[in-house]
Amino acid sequence: MTQISLGGCLCGVVTYEVAGAFEAFFLCHCSRCRKGTGSAHAANLISTSAKLKWCAGEGSVTSYKVAGTRHERSFCTECGSAVPGVHMNGALLIVPAGSLDTEIAMRPTAHICMSSRAAWDEGLENIPKLDGMPG
Repeated sequence: MTQISLGGCLCGVVTYEVAGAFEAFFLCHCSRCRKGTGSAHAANLISTSAKLKWCAGEGSVTSYKVAGTRHERSFCTECGSAVPGVHMNGALLIVPAGSLDTEIAMRPTAHICMSSRAAWDEGLENIPKLDGMPG
């Protein structure tokens, strides 16, 4: 049975379906991923065989590629949310894990590009954890 994953952007304009399995789940700490997400790392699922189907909003998806690099990210033009993209001349499907509505059983494969992680991204497991907003 083929694994089906559903997802979309924050504003709901873009929705998608992925048919197939993910081979890797990387948490990338490079400076480009940090800038692209505004966070400590990007969380991306990778597949060389799964197929992406846009259910709605394909016309609201655009990609940005950093010149001279392989770094590329796709996002909704309405809300800016990261959405899947087919990169490296169609060889690689990259799905931002946070864009999925479907739960996945896969755990992250590895933290990557740790040599360029942010200095404040250390010991985060030791800071207080709240179930909701502070205050």
